[in-house]
Amino acid sequence: MKFSVYQVSRKGGREKNEDRMGYCYTRDSGLFALADGMGGHPEGEVASQLALQTLAAAFQREAKSNLKSPLRFLQDAILAGHHQLLRYATEKGLVDTPRTTVVACVLQGKAAFWAHCGDSRLYLVRGGKLIARTRDHSYTELQQTLSQVVPIDARFNRSVLFTCLGSPGKPVIDTVGPVNLQTGDRLIVCSDGLWSQLDDDAIVDLLTTRSLSDAVPEMVERALRNGGARGDNVTVLAVEWEAVEESDSTAGISTRSLGEDVFASTIQASLADSGSGDLDEAEIERSIREINEAIQRSSKKRS
Repeated sequence: MKFSVYQVSRKGGREKNEDRMGYCYTRDSGLFALADGMGGHPEGEVASQLALQTLAAAFQREAKSNLKSPLRFLQDAILAGHHQLLRYATEKGLVDTPRTTVVACVLQGKAAFWAHCGDSRLYLVRGGKLIARTRDHSYTELQQTLSQVVPIDARFNRSVLFTCLGSPGKPVIDTVGPVNLQTGDRLIVCSDGLWSQLDDDAIVDLLTTRSLSDAVPEMVERALRNGGARGDNVTVLAVEWEAVEESDSTAGISTRSLGEDVFASTIQASLADSGSGDLDEAEIERSIREINEAIQRSSKKRS
């Protein structure tokens, strides 16, 4: 695999940033994920952190050096994150369970597979067009999809999610894939702090006309400005498949020389902060250095 990646998380007008993001990969498979801890429930930052840690641990365990069934992996790993939250609440004696959305994408071979629960989104952009986008698990999106079949009572708060990790019932997890990728395809996973303030056309335009290292910070800044003093946190992780151009500020990664036993991850680094401030590329520099060192060690062993 060869890809470029860029990620930014910024605190909006909330007390703390409960968004978490990160990626990990082996020689033949990559996992890119984001979780958004839900307000109105305890310890949202813990919920998003546990969800990503569970995904990363499952990926490290099962990607040897690829996943036998990416879609089954995504279903099982996300559901495992849900059970971790229920277990955490029980062990801590919490009256309510921490809850989070999650969206995760696996790149393997020349295809993408993704899954989500809640309203954190994935976008796939190719040649200036929106090829795919996840559909939120909210009453608003449900009404738009089924309005001609099942009218939704206007008394409902249509922005409320009908599923998430940590909820009392079994979460709804939608999966897609395989979707064949082409050189230059760009995917982003993002929290609702982005898409609630930027429409799909604006997101597609930025991903089409700018490099990742320019597009991602610009869309985040626009969302923060549009959200104002009470705006939500904004988090974006963007990937360019078989990237043609890589800037100094974009992590360009080729896994072709990796040994079968090498596993690299930035998820722990991006979770290190308690959620009180901003997370940007500076936060993951240490992990990238560690990844490069692992690659170098693997190359020496192979030679």
